[in-house]
Amino acid sequence: MSVYTEMFLTFAKIGSFTIGGGYAMIQMMEKEVVDKKQWLTREEFMDTLVVAQSTPGLFAIDMASHIGWKLKGVKGGIVGALATAVPSIIAILLIAIFFQTFKDNVYVEKIFMGIRPCVVALILTPCISMARKAKLNKKNWWLPVATALLIACVGISPIFCILAGGIGGYLYGKFVHK
Repeated sequence: MSVYTEMFLTFAKIGSFTIGGGYAMIQMMEKEVVDKKQWLTREEFMDTLVVAQSTPGLFAIDMASHIGWKLKGVKGGIVGALATAVPSIIAILLIAIFFQTFKDNVYVEKIFMGIRPCVVALILTPCISMARKAKLNKKNWWLPVATALLIACVGISPIFCILAGGIGGYLYGKFVHK
């Protein structure tokens, strides 16, 4: 099996079996890319996560295209992006075709009510995992909590938070942690 085929099947599987979007895919993507396939180290995966988070576009597709690019250049990036997007495109087409028939079905409503808390857990799990990998401790745990509160409650732009975090990290590295 070629690397491109293996990449396509891996990212298509990730795109097919994760509900909740890009953040819900992080844990599954890490297991596939780092643990099983060993295409990236954990550190490379975290760096790719930061870059994908910082670039415009859909997070899951950004992750897959960055990983594909690291493995096989531009062609690999295209394969990763397409493989991640194709399952969602098919699902959206199927939903569009059958939505009118099932939109008021009480069983479908109950299924989605049950899925919602699972999606929250799928998003929360990689957050906890990333917190561990980011080496949060008693001294710095307040930074992500304060940032989340500033974004959610005060309405500060995430762009400003990313810029402030980058500048703060640079200054800390330059003056405090030489």
